[in-house]
Amino acid sequence: MPDPDALRFMGMALDQARLAWLDGEVPVGAVVVKDGEVIAVGYNQPIGRHDPTAHAEIVALRAAAQKLGNYRLPGCELYVTLEPCIMCSGAMMHARVARVIYAALDPKTGACGSVVNLFDQEKLNHHTEVTGGVMADQASSLLKAFFAERRAATRKLPVAE
Repeated sequence: MPDPDALRFMGMALDQARLAWLDGEVPVGAVVVKDGEVIAVGYNQPIGRHDPTAHAEIVALRAAAQKLGNYRLPGCELYVTLEPCIMCSGAMMHARVARVIYAALDPKTGACGSVVNLFDQEKLNHHTEVTGGVMADQASSLLKAFFAERRAATRKLPVAE
């Protein structure tokens, strides 16, 4: 069973994911923690920001870097509700994030083992510890409900004549 802190921080990431949903974004949320304290949060915003890099992890990493006054984030942990993609995993490695903890697997773009495992590349100069599956059922349920709602809304659209 995950430790209580992991559950608390992932719960906060799920709260961020719900904010993404309210904004019409895919519900993914992230929380950056240093020394047991939340220093930054983020949720998916690529649609609203017109920015393909505005994934939850990137938003949270940028906020953490601003708070710490450094683009490097040693000793930080990043909690995210969906397995990070290659872009986000690369950013975490460049930031020297110590550990990433994710909830649900992403079988289409996951870079922690589902599609590729960027963190397992021995030739790369930084190695981040990865833990997956923390509150995976809750995160998966949130994503499934979001996409079910989207599909139902699409079916209700009138047909142009």
